[in-house]
Amino acid sequence: MDVHLNTLYVTTPGSYLRRDRMNVVVEIDKNPRGAFPIHHLEGIALFGRVMVSSAVMAFCQESAIPITFLSESGRLLARVDAPRSGNVLLRREQFRLADRPDACAHLARSFVAGKLHNARNTLLRAARDTAEPVDRASFEKAASMIAGHIEDLPTATSTDAIRGHEGDSARVYFEVFPSLIRQPRRADFPMKGRSRRPPLDRVNAMLSFTYALLQNDCLSGLVAAGLDPDVGFLHVDRPGRPSLVLDLVEEFRTLVADRLVLALINRQQITSAHFVDRDGGSVEMTVDGRKTLIQAFVARKRELVRHPLLEAEVKIGQLPFLQAKLLARQIRGDCETYIPCVLK
Repeated sequence: MDVHLNTLYVTTPGSYLRRDRMNVVVEIDKNPRGAFPIHHLEGIALFGRVMVSSAVMAFCQESAIPITFLSESGRLLARVDAPRSGNVLLRREQFRLADRPDACAHLARSFVAGKLHNARNTLLRAARDTAEPVDRASFEKAASMIAGHIEDLPTATSTDAIRGHEGDSARVYFEVFPSLIRQPRRADFPMKGRSRRPPLDRVNAMLSFTYALLQNDCLSGLVAAGLDPDVGFLHVDRPGRPSLVLDLVEEFRTLVADRLVLALINRQQITSAHFVDRDGGSVEMTVDGRKTLIQAFVARKRELVRHPLLEAEVKIGQLPFLQAKLLARQIRGDCETYIPCVLK
C-alpha cells in the first residue's frame, strides 16, 4: 500500500472525528460512518464545519500525521503538524538561496518552465483530439505563443521578468481554456477568464477547489523533504502564504488539476446540479460535488505515469513528493539545476 495516497478527506458538515483504540472514527449526527486505522493514514484533510477531538489531534501528532483544515471552497485555513524532523542545515541553505536574486531567478525559471511546457502539451493534445477546425487553430496558436515564452525564459535574468512570461502565458492559456470544454457542455459551464477569490463561475469553482487539493499534497511533499514551505523563490514571501508550496504547484496545475476538471465536465461526471450560486456572484460546489471531485482526484493520483527524469513508472500521487526531494537535492548543491516534471 502506498502511504502517499492515503489521505482521509472529510467534507460533510457537522462531521466529528474521535479516537477508538488505534482507529480514527468519523461520526455524523453521533452515528459512526467509518473507522480508519491510523497506520493506514498519511494525512487528514477537513473541509468546512468539521470537528476533531483532542484525542484525535494528539493521536495524529504521535503518529506524525498532519491534519489540514480548509474552507468549504478548499482555501487553506490551518495545518497541524508533528514537530519537524527535517535537516536544519537544508533549511538554512534554503533561506540563504532565497535571499539571493540570482538563485531565486534560477529556480523560478525551472518552476515556470515546467508550468509552460505542461500547458503547451495540454493544448497540443487538445488540438490533436478535436474535430473542430476553429478550436484546433486556436489551440495551436496559443501553444505557439506559449512556446515563444518558453524560448525566451533562459534570457530572463530577474524573477520579475520570469513572472512576466508566466503571466502572459497564463493569459493566453485561459483565453482558450473554455474551448477545451466540449461543445455540448459549454452552455452549462461558461467561463470568462480565471477568477479566484471568489470564483465567479462553475469552472473556476472546480479549478480553485482542485488547486487547493494539489497545494495540500505539495505541502506534504515539501515538509517530508525537510524544506520550509513558506520560503519560496518564484512567489514573494508574505505572512501566512506558503510561497514554496505555490512554487511547486505551478508545474502540476495543468498536468493534474486542469486535465482532471476538464475530464469531469466533458464526461458529465460533474453537472450544473453540483453547484450553488451565492450572493455577490460567487459560485460554490455542493457537498456532493466536492465528494465527486475528491473521489476523481484520488483515482487520478493512483494512475501510473513514467517519470521523465527517474525513467520509472510512478503513481501521480507520488510526483509532488518526488519533485520535493529533487528540489531539496538542488538546494543542497547535489545537482546543478532543478528539473520540473513535464509529461505529454
